[in-house]
Amino acid sequence: TGGGWSVEDWSHDEAKLLVGEYVSINESHLYLLDLKSGERKPITPPGEKNVAYGRGQFALDGKTLFITTDRDSEFQRLVEMDLSGKVLRVLTQNLSWDVEDFELSPDGKTIAFITNEDGVGVLHLSDAKSGKALKSPKLPLGIPSGLEWHENGRDLGFNFVSAKSPTDVYSVDVKTGKVTRWTESETGGLDPQKFVEPELVKLKSFDGLQISAFVYRPDPKKFPGKRPVIVNIHGGPEGAWGDSWSYRWNAELFAANGYVVVMINPRGSTGYGQKFTDGVNGDWGGKPYVDLMKGLDYVEKTFPFVDKNREAAMGASYGGYMANWILGHNNRFKCVVSHDGMFNAESAYGTTEELWFNDWEFKGPPWTNRELYRKWSPHEYAKNFKTPALVVHGQLDYRLDVSQGFDLFTTLQRLKVPSKMLYFPDEGHWVLKPQNSRLWYKTVNEWVDQWTAAK
Repeated sequence: TGGGWSVEDWSHDEAKLLVGEYVSINESHLYLLDLKSGERKPITPPGEKNVAYGRGQFALDGKTLFITTDRDSEFQRLVEMDLSGKVLRVLTQNLSWDVEDFELSPDGKTIAFITNEDGVGVLHLSDAKSGKALKSPKLPLGIPSGLEWHENGRDLGFNFVSAKSPTDVYSVDVKTGKVTRWTESETGGLDPQKFVEPELVKLKSFDGLQISAFVYRPDPKKFPGKRPVIVNIHGGPEGAWGDSWSYRWNAELFAANGYVVVMINPRGSTGYGQKFTDGVNGDWGGKPYVDLMKGLDYVEKTFPFVDKNREAAMGASYGGYMANWILGHNNRFKCVVSHDGMFNAESAYGTTEELWFNDWEFKGPPWTNRELYRKWSPHEYAKNFKTPALVVHGQLDYRLDVSQGFDLFTTLQRLKVPSKMLYFPDEGHWVLKPQNSRLWYKTVNEWVDQWTAAK
């Protein structure tokens, strides 16, 4: 029943499955599924709230599990748990970062795991029995994922993505540290070595909370002097920017076309602890919005090549919602791009998928707290709309119905705010088809350039 189910692992006798049930970013559960009888037995406490479980794998003894969880912690830690749900020990006690992936070696002696450290993936090795940290090989700067041990227990395969490379397959010899690249992804004729490496900056928000941002500077030889800025807001809100391949703003569109690209991780982002992630709950356009503005203020003061008089804001999904929120609360931007963004929380509730209700954190349907829904709806602040806006939406969007985009666009038109809509009848909650992506690139680039005069 419901959604959010995942298969985590097979038992070694192939008679059972470890399955996970995702409820929200704050809550998930683990079950043992008997494949013969169909019985589903809970491993984690059925009534347990505000505890999330991630990756899970059977130990070789078949009686214990290795899992990631934030139980009794701010972060997703790697722990050993028995099949009754009792945590036997914590293997990453001294690491204040989320463990995002792990894999037990074939002989069960070593665990490889990846931590997300300020948007960069760090590979660790640990003794599975004692939990003692082992010497870990150094990887290039980027984000590894999809760990897979070779049967020899020495070579560790993984996917790897960085600011200069799309996802490719690598392996590392954990004894010697030698890294081998196995694939070369297509980059459409672009030279990855010319792509911009971001600079990570950290700052204090209005209440002293530390937030971070990645700043991409265009080539100063090709684009000297002060440059226009694009603030790109991530979705989720339970997502985060990292040092990753992001061709939409890094290679083809923005940094390569003379824009400074600023990607801020406000509260609500993942990877910085559960309290940080929970900072968006019931406060969608509040403190996270102020974090974004404070982050942009900091970038303006820190980098002399930033032109604060030529700034644009864009985002998709939650980022699109935040772009809509900016329309009603801030006129500092020359233009806005809103992609698949929520405009009216009340009407969106009735058209989105059931699973997503839990992630909204509005604590119930609109009729139980209509004031809260209206408070965080950009629709309620339409009288303040003045900034030119490009609206993007797909007809097949199952998360936010296309009516949200049309309602925003017609409102902008009624208010005589300069606006344009890019409608895709064959796309969902993002633009994926090549021909549509090319149109997206062209339209967004022309729109932002029109209002910021980048050329």
